[in-house]
Formats: sequence, C-alpha cells, structure tokens
Amino acid sequence: MDEEDPGGRTERVRMTAFVHGQVQGVGFRWWTRARALEIGLTGSATNLHDGRVQVVAEGTLERCRSLVAVLRSGGAPGTVALVVEQYGKPRGETGFVER
Repeated sequence: MDEEDPGGRTERVRMTAFVHGQVQGVGFRWWTRARALEIGLTGSATNLHDGRVQVVAEGTLERCRSLVAVLRSGGAPGTVALVVEQYGKPRGETGFVER
C-alpha cells in the first residue's frame, strides 16, 4: 500500500476472489455484477468447474475491499462459505461481465 494513500483511495489494483459455497445456479454472478457496478469496479464473475465463482475486479484498493466485504456480508444469493482474495496490478478491465 502506498504511504501517501494509506486508505487505498487512489491506488488501482486487480482483485481476484474465489468464492466458495453454494454460489452457482442461484443468481450469484448477476448479483455480484450489480454490486461491483454500484461500487464503480470493472471485471467479471465466472463459474468454475469445481463449484466456486471467481470474481475479478479492478478499481481502487478501497473499492475492491468494499466488494469483498459485500461478498462476505451474507446478503448474496445462495450461501457463501469462504472468500479468498488476492491483489495484483490492474490489466485494464472494462465493463463487468458474467461468464
């Protein structure tokens, strides 16, 4: 995290989160897309073969952390058991798609 930006309000990142639980076939990707767009993020939500959903979001560190908090909040469709996220450099995602 940048010492000049301790809250992550301007530092742009790429967040990849793996969401475990009952999250496929329940509208979770659509719901995630809606929340991400409300927060001001770009990226995607993708069903994985093992039952998880991979969420990729780009924006400020603060906004990406907000999305992770929403994913963990218990308000998502289905049942979220665990969210594991990692952060890296942004790649220039545009829009937010469901895959």
